[in-house]
Amino acid sequence: QVQLRESGGGLVQAGASLRLSCAASRLTFSTFSTYSMGWFRQAPGKEREFVAKISWSGSSTYYKDSVKGRFTISRDNAKNTVYLQMNNLKPEDTAVYYCAAQPRDRTLYDYWGQGTQVTVSL
Repeated sequence: QVQLRESGGGLVQAGASLRLSCAASRLTFSTFSTYSMGWFRQAPGKEREFVAKISWSGSSTYYKDSVKGRFTISRDNAKNTVYLQMNNLKPEDTAVYYCAAQPRDRTLYDYWGQGTQVTVSL
């Protein structure tokens, strides 16, 4: 059972930056590099939505349109960690951010973290 733990959330003003981290552990029968990793977010009263994804090798990345140019997803397979660098934050970015792991042979994300709160004030 893969365990994911997010960190780095907080309260910031609009225009500020934050870097979220997601560390994976308990990779008993697999290695971190066999998972594509995604970031999702859920704002109050809204459904969880996709934010960004990075392939298992790190060679491909995908973003929600509204964060393109502001957010950057990256990974360090040696540290079993994926990052989300968030620049020029806006109040509409306020949400709980979750990381998730997608095994190479799966279309769904099998493992999810508990989330970290990001609050952006005016």
